[in-house]
Amino acid sequence: MSTDKVRWTPGRLVSHVLLTAVTLLFLAPVVYAVATALKPPGETFADPTSLIGSHLRWRNFADVFDYLPFQRFILNGLLVAAIGTLVVLTASSLGAYAFARLRWRGRDGLFMVFLATLMVPQEVLVVPMFILMQEFGWVNSYQALIFPWAFTAFGTFLLRQFFRGIPYELQEAATLDGCSPLRTFLSVMLPIARPALGVLAVFTFIGYWNSFLWPLIVVNDVSALGTVPLGLELFFGQNGSQWHLVMAASVISLVPTLLLLIALQKHLVKGIAATGLAGR
Repeated sequence: MSTDKVRWTPGRLVSHVLLTAVTLLFLAPVVYAVATALKPPGETFADPTSLIGSHLRWRNFADVFDYLPFQRFILNGLLVAAIGTLVVLTASSLGAYAFARLRWRGRDGLFMVFLATLMVPQEVLVVPMFILMQEFGWVNSYQALIFPWAFTAFGTFLLRQFFRGIPYELQEAATLDGCSPLRTFLSVMLPIARPALGVLAVFTFIGYWNSFLWPLIVVNDVSALGTVPLGLELFFGQNGSQWHLVMAASVISLVPTLLLLIALQKHLVKGIAATGLAGR
């Protein structure tokens, strides 16, 4: 084990100070949300303003579930995000393998066309996508919340970059052992690609979990099919905004994504270092 001490050069010291300042800057809204979530109802906008209320009201977190069926929104969000993530991982990994490792006519040209779809914003697609959901009879259903955005080019591009870095000798060895392309994909490529799959899983889950525009358009019965962002919108009603409950619900909504980030932290770091996100 090395016993060398870290040398604190001026450049290293400045970089650490800057990183600490940026970290605190990003943590400030979270700290404010937690502090506001613990304030009594009448002290959210008290004058003079204070970060901490007169006492910590933990009851606010329970009131969230009494005010609205927020547990239903959480379950809906988890269901949509989990199934959506699974579909994205399956479709993106198969597409990335075909674009990265299989040789067929027009592969690179088709990939460029596929990649160009990333330049089309979601707001442009919601109207034709809604019409398509009407044709399928999927409006106000879980299918409409999951499938329309499960086949984007981002995941395919991310995994393609990772697959291209895997030595071809592994694929050739599997072929010599009698593996079909699908068997090679399942037995060789996917186990190696776990870090990249972890990165894509985190990004996809958070994207589904935080999605607001599309659920707002396609969901008619919010009480039955509403996700967490739609549930947060219900705290703003004709009788005013329940800001202490909004903040408490927002803090609760952070828990699933935080747990996912903690669980996949190792894969997240390795995956970013090994894919195109790291400038490879």
